[in-house]
Amino acid sequence: MRGPASVKAGSRPPWLGLGAAAWVQVAGGASSTFALYSHALKVSLGADQSRLALLGVACDVGENLGLLPGVLCNRLHPALLLLIGAGACLLGYGTAWLLVSGVAPALPYWLIWFALCLATNGGAWLATAVLVTNMRNFPLSRGAVAGILKGYSGLSAAVYTLIYTGVLRDSPINLLLFLTLGIPAVCLLAMYFVQPCEPSLVETNAEQVHFLFAQMASILLGVYLVGATILDHVVTLNDIINYSLLVIMVLLIFAPLTIPLKMTLFPKKKRPSDSHSPTTDNDHTEPLLPSSSESNLGNLEDDDSFDIDILLAEGEGAIKPKRRRPRRGEDFRFREAILKADFWLLFAICFVGIGSGITVVNNLAQIGIAAGAVDTTISLSVFSFCNFFGRLGGGAVSEYLVRSRTLPRSVLIICTQVVMIITYLLFALGQLATLYVSVALLGICYGVLLSVIISTSSELFGLKHFGKIFNFIILANPVGAYLFNTLAGYVYDLEVAEQHATTSGSDIACYGPNCFRLTFCVLSGAACLGTLLSTVLTVRVRPVYQMLYAGGSFSQPRNSAH
Repeated sequence: MRGPASVKAGSRPPWLGLGAAAWVQVAGGASSTFALYSHALKVSLGADQSRLALLGVACDVGENLGLLPGVLCNRLHPALLLLIGAGACLLGYGTAWLLVSGVAPALPYWLIWFALCLATNGGAWLATAVLVTNMRNFPLSRGAVAGILKGYSGLSAAVYTLIYTGVLRDSPINLLLFLTLGIPAVCLLAMYFVQPCEPSLVETNAEQVHFLFAQMASILLGVYLVGATILDHVVTLNDIINYSLLVIMVLLIFAPLTIPLKMTLFPKKKRPSDSHSPTTDNDHTEPLLPSSSESNLGNLEDDDSFDIDILLAEGEGAIKPKRRRPRRGEDFRFREAILKADFWLLFAICFVGIGSGITVVNNLAQIGIAAGAVDTTISLSVFSFCNFFGRLGGGAVSEYLVRSRTLPRSVLIICTQVVMIITYLLFALGQLATLYVSVALLGICYGVLLSVIISTSSELFGLKHFGKIFNFIILANPVGAYLFNTLAGYVYDLEVAEQHATTSGSDIACYGPNCFRLTFCVLSGAACLGTLLSTVLTVRVRPVYQMLYAGGSFSQPRNSAH
């Protein structure tokens, strides 16, 4: 039974946690900055493109190796997950800084590989902590929550790029030091605010307005970053303007925290009709900061303990097992989910869709150089902006589809895969004129894919073991990235060998469309396969969404309620 001091549904602490989670997501998205310091790593290690591509794979492996935090998110408080993630970032990025700065120039390649894997794995701990906690706090608005949080994560590259060019003076050494110290600092500040609260199981107009405000605030941040980046590349800015732009950016990231501030300064008065409702008892003004009382995390732990007791009793023959297998839309255990075809369809879609996108991001600097781009940071900024709008738009548009049309969210996956077929063919042209258009389209598709797969997996398999199930599904990302990165590095090095047969040195670039043409043709074929897989998934899950959203809003399955 819940104690009298427990956090109430719809109260300020969940919104405070969502605002703090936005900061964590921006900080934890540092894996997307690999292109900013990859060249410095290549020079420091004396590595060729194939070995550099494997360092990119290390980032992908670490970022998506979230099965352990997914298992522990039901047993550990989110603050502990944030603390572990902060420690991983400190050690990982700190080791890379020691190499690039020359403090420890003789560090071996394998150590740097594991350091990058550890650093980006810290981001997986951070993302699991905030995403699982907030989706459980707002179970009826999963698409909006996933879109907002993953949107801020998508803006991370643009935020770091603005800091990199405006404040850190384009220095990979300063960037790695900033990541080493900055990410742990944000986590330590957010630890107290990100915590599980009693979920609100009734949709209200006020909640919808708050989500709309959070979405508009993130859009404003995205537009501002676009303008600031363009200004930085068009005009030479002095230090005062650079620091002013940074202060404005920080204030915009703080914008979601105005929701709990508004709820504290202008509390909603209780209506007489609600006086007998135990769930809307607001006789006293609740504090802005969350209390350290019991939470739904305790319920989850109790559920796990109950499951263990039942299994022991069944093994001793005291009771007979009577639990029926869950239906799609209800809460699945991990071992039950992996037996479903929909689980492996989502896994395969991640493999070909997100895995191929990661490959392009990891090689974005080399792709820009091959196409004749002078400043490769522009490509990363464009990808970051469009990735953000894809994540945010994917959550909002898929929410409209399921509520108004009862169409599965995976309809958007089909659309993105079709667009990615065309996008990779544009990349294969290797022309500067089509480079930024291709990067923009890929960023949108990548963002939509990630946002929609999060919401879809939570609706098909429930929220109780969502962290474990989703983190296993996204293990497909580094597997796909490894396969495609290996191909890209091999083709690139062959072309370099042909172009510079008489040139020696470790810092040799490849120029022209042949550097990546074969790679992008293969990626286009992979997108064709992804289109087929997502179509099969959509046909299979259509009846599930017609059941879950029959009344125009999400209907919580009975055995999913905690």
